[in-house]
Amino acid sequence: MTEPRPPARFAIGNSSDIVTARQAARALSAHLGFGKAHQTRLATAVSELTRNVIQYAGEGSCLIEDLSDDQERVIRISIEDHGPGIPNLPLAMEDGFSTSGGLGAGLPGARRLVDDFHVSSAPGLTRVVIAIRKPA
Repeated sequence: MTEPRPPARFAIGNSSDIVTARQAARALSAHLGFGKAHQTRLATAVSELTRNVIQYAGEGSCLIEDLSDDQERVIRISIEDHGPGIPNLPLAMEDGFSTSGGLGAGLPGARRLVDDFHVSSAPGLTRVVIAIRKPA
């Protein structure tokens, strides 16, 4: 097994930060041997979630972690902001719901793209933690 890579944290405040976070997630997943489909799904989920940070909170951060061990390859990504929070989280997790007039695919779409998905939100802190996994 290779040594896990150190965590990487990115500030999210504009569209170029979305690209940076997306590319870092894709690069780590390629390095760990995830296939192209997994790489694309992870990069897409990161794009959607970091775009939400900019749209709803203005700025935030993205932490990408390699939690791999001898049995499993794991990438965990935590995206958070200190904005107003998600007023109705259960409703926001439903397909088609949008407060911005979009397609309403962001959170539920990201949930479908990854193996693990957890979101917590209150005024002042929204955190979404996603992960992809594969046997070593």
